[in-house]
Amino acid sequence: MNIASTSSVLIIDDHPLFRKGVSQLLALNDELHLIGEASSGEEGLEMAKGLEPDLILLDLNMKGMNGIETLRALREADLAARILILTVSDAADDLVAAIRAGADGYLLKDMEPEELLERIVEAQRGRIVISESLNGLLARSLRDEAQAAERSLAPLTDRERDILGCLANGLSNKLIARDLNIAEGTVKVHIKNLLKKLKFRSRLEAAVWAIDQNLRPNSNSGSR
Repeated sequence: MNIASTSSVLIIDDHPLFRKGVSQLLALNDELHLIGEASSGEEGLEMAKGLEPDLILLDLNMKGMNGIETLRALREADLAARILILTVSDAADDLVAAIRAGADGYLLKDMEPEELLERIVEAQRGRIVISESLNGLLARSLRDEAQAAERSLAPLTDRERDILGCLANGLSNKLIARDLNIAEGTVKVHIKNLLKKLKFRSRLEAAVWAIDQNLRPNSNSGSR
């Protein structure tokens, strides 16, 4: 994939050694450019507003404003950045809470460095990324909830089903718009409508549920 320019990255994590390790990892890929490091959620929020990064790497367990609170505040600030959770927590509650608060991905810190960098690059390119070990956990949580909510595809229009399939493939709004040859604003409207019909709070929830329902179409999108 050819990238016209590098993507700016902000790390928000209260562990100096981990920040240093991630910064060294990012330096190995010329698609990524670290523009700031914050040691707390409060500091990270202010830096994000000022620097407007393309990608934010956010820890969950921080003193003061924790990761979920920081994530919600970042989303409320209406920043365009993609936000990727980097954490040691593999708890279902944390995973679901992060996704519902608007995370674009959830990765565990104990991943091999090469794999972690690869997934960060995927997130930067517009893909939704979740640690492999957590996919089943999230799918089960959403499946149980779906059964209780009697979730069904019936209310969706054909276009909404197409877009749900694109979400299952981990595509960003920009990539969906390109694939379906529609405006990005139109994609946003359709996603808002399908989330409401399916009673989901985030696109990532819908994507994981769609994968679990075998709704993911064959696609090479996002890898061009």
